[in-house]
Amino acid sequence: MDGYGGSVVLVEPFGAGGGPDVIGTALAAKLTQIWAVPVTVENRPGLGATAAPAFVAAAAADGRTLLINTSAQAYSAALATGLSYDPIADFVAIAPVTSQPYVLVAPGRSGIHGLDDLISAAKARPLTFVSSGVGTGMHLSVAGLNLLLGISATHLPARPTDAISATIARVVAGEADYAMCPIPIAQPHLGVGTLTALGVSGAQRSRLLLDVPTLQEAGAAGFDFPIWYGIWAPSATPALRVQELADGIGAALDAPELRSWLAEHGAEPMRMTQREFADFVIRERDRADAIARAAGISPTR
Repeated sequence: MDGYGGSVVLVEPFGAGGGPDVIGTALAAKLTQIWAVPVTVENRPGLGATAAPAFVAAAAADGRTLLINTSAQAYSAALATGLSYDPIADFVAIAPVTSQPYVLVAPGRSGIHGLDDLISAAKARPLTFVSSGVGTGMHLSVAGLNLLLGISATHLPARPTDAISATIARVVAGEADYAMCPIPIAQPHLGVGTLTALGVSGAQRSRLLLDVPTLQEAGAAGFDFPIWYGIWAPSATPALRVQELADGIGAALDAPELRSWLAEHGAEPMRMTQREFADFVIRERDRADAIARAAGISPTR
């Protein structure tokens, strides 16, 4: 890639083993081949998944420091206040990467094995759910599901220094009653029974959890809330560099070996032009705002 003379870093907000880290590492390997410069992933978890965006927003706008984030980048624009950056205005949306469903999980010993059990538990006692932070996909997906099912529950956002694995560990330990979780994070716990899968959040079953129904199948009619991933750069990044980045990411996602890897990990490549992705991010922000208003969620620091 002309004008780099060094390396490119994809900064991610959830910590080692989280979706952006795992998917970003696979993407970085392919981009290294395409751009002929080293492309790596840097983990910057913390501050409710806002440490990484804050770092990238303040970085040089030369296309060498990029943000790989989930749909939380759009959602936080509707739900988080007091940030050191504007999730929309301080970034340029470069390209989408992929989408995949969450899995709704409960502690293995909770006795909650399906949505009917969850609804019954909510009627019997106050429930809590955890997420990676206010305005993340983990937060909004549960808020939307709660509205659909008529559940009232207390949100426990991630503690300031928690990576996503530590957040889900709170469900494993019974410190919270349920959560939407990226499937790769949940799988080890599902395998040993310390978490129970109640359903996946997309319209189709995940090839990683074929025996787990969709939440639509489980009784949440019409529910469809996958997690998606994208790449952003600082807002002042020159237009030619933005297009160069978008073209490279698109080429990586068209590579058969990366598409095969994504499929094996239950992820579906997303292909849009740079302008289409920028418009998509705005629509997702508006979707988050609508859920927040319906759920009575106030923007939070």
